[in-house]
Amino acid sequence: MQPIPAQDITPSATAPPRGRLYVRESKGRFQRLRRVLNGVLMTAFLLLPWLSWRGQALVWLDIAGREFHLFGATFHPQEFVVLALAFIAAAFGLFAVTALAGRVWCGYTCPQSVWSFAFMWVEHRLEGARHRRLRRDRNPTAAHRLRKVLK
Repeated sequence: MQPIPAQDITPSATAPPRGRLYVRESKGRFQRLRRVLNGVLMTAFLLLPWLSWRGQALVWLDIAGREFHLFGATFHPQEFVVLALAFIAAAFGLFAVTALAGRVWCGYTCPQSVWSFAFMWVEHRLEGARHRRLRRDRNPTAAHRLRKVLK
């Protein structure tokens, strides 16, 4: 049996480009739950640096002072073993929840999912529903290009 030459298994330079994905907005009980959780997590992400606890920031990494402040507790470099153990315990808790409840983390609270759904929400509000985006991409106008830039 003859080996296959390398040029026969590499992708062709003339292969057609992959098409774009046009996400359709979903509705339903679980989508509403996801939107509420996304709103809560985005609010926490944006407000967390501005919240204070007993006169100091709620979460603050002080590089110059070599301290990490977390919910009123101050951790110094020699105490990072305790903080690392707490993060390891949180990771195992995450693994347990994921193993027991399937895609709860990935589908509802993963930061990548939260940002992706926020982007899709903005895209839907600026460019319209899926069928409108398809139609506008076939015949782009200056207004459509402006919507893309705003997105």
